[in-house]
Amino acid sequence: MAYPFSDFKYSDGLTVVGISFCTAIVCEAISWILIYRTNSYKNLRSSIDKASKKLETMKTDSNKINIKKSKTKKIDRVETSLKESSRDLSLFKFKSGGVVALVLFVVFGLLNSLFEGKVVAKLPFKPFGLIMKMSHRGLQGNDPTDCSMAFLYFLCSISIRTNLQKFLGFAPPRGASAGLFPMPDPKTS
Repeated sequence: MAYPFSDFKYSDGLTVVGISFCTAIVCEAISWILIYRTNSYKNLRSSIDKASKKLETMKTDSNKINIKKSKTKKIDRVETSLKESSRDLSLFKFKSGGVVALVLFVVFGLLNSLFEGKVVAKLPFKPFGLIMKMSHRGLQGNDPTDCSMAFLYFLCSISIRTNLQKFLGFAPPRGASAGLFPMPDPKTS
C-alpha cells in the first residue's frame, strides 16, 4: 500500500502523529456532544469554579487572622462541597469515556495492523528498562533507539489530547482534581 509521501524519511512517524491528532479531534468532538454542551456539565463546572474561588478566599482570609472554629467548619463545608461536585463531574465524564475508549482501541488496532514490525521513528536517546520495552514493542533488531508505533501513538495521544482540551477550554476546572478516587482527608484520619 503506497501512502502519499511514502518516500519521505519520516512518513511513517508523521502518519502516526497525524492520525493521533485526528483521533484527538474526534474524541473531543464526541466528548463535546456527550458532555461539554450539556447544561448539567455547565452547572457542575460553574459550581466547582465558585466553590474553589470561595475556598481560596476563605483560606487566604484565615491565614491573615486567627482561625475560629466556625471559620474552620465553613472551610470544611466548602471543601466537602467541592469534593462532591468534583466527584459528580468525574462520574458525568465517565459516561463518555467508554465511547472514547472504543474509538481509541479501534484506531490503535488499525494502526497496529498497518505498522506491525515497522520502525516509525528514531529516539534521540537510549531508553532504559521498562521504557525500552515499551518503545521497542514488536520490533525486530537490537537498536534501542528504534521506536514502535505503539509508543509513538501513546505519547502523541497523551500530549495532543491534553493540549487540545486546554486549547478548546475543556480542561478540568482548577478545583476538580480529585476525580473518582480522591486522596483521603488527613483531618479525618
